[in-house]
Amino acid sequence: MKTRLLLGMLMLAAVPVAVALAASPNMGMGPMHRASVPSFLGYYDGHKDTFLSTDISNAASAKTEHVNFSHKLGASSKTAEEIYLVNGRSASGQLPVFSSEPGESTYTPLWHEEFVTWKAGVTPQLLVKDDQITQLQKQGMLSVRETSIVLNCPIIKVG
Repeated sequence: MKTRLLLGMLMLAAVPVAVALAASPNMGMGPMHRASVPSFLGYYDGHKDTFLSTDISNAASAKTEHVNFSHKLGASSKTAEEIYLVNGRSASGQLPVFSSEPGESTYTPLWHEEFVTWKAGVTPQLLVKDDQITQLQKQGMLSVRETSIVLNCPIIKVG
């Protein structure tokens, strides 16, 4: 009987704590602070989105890009979406191209790198959509090389 009473009292005491945590705007993450971090632009369906680049699954790339290395991030390769990066020749103003963005059912902040290269003799054009890349690849104008490198690049502003 005493054990039940003690357990009941503990449960009642825990309720205000749980309510306070649930009501907290940051869900127990501690005080919010502002930080200045570099952001980048990338295309999705013809418009520019703003994104961060924080982590990558390749140690050499992490060092080069001054981001965190995370070997385990590579395990997400099969569930990550595509980020297309143009290697070599490119059209003026070329940015990375995303295969989805926040608000879409396929969006994830994890992206596996796909390297796009224009074929010899083809004049590069500005790539702004993943469907455009797929179509130009089918036409033999460019090649796409899939990698197992995964980036953590959350899109923080759409359009």
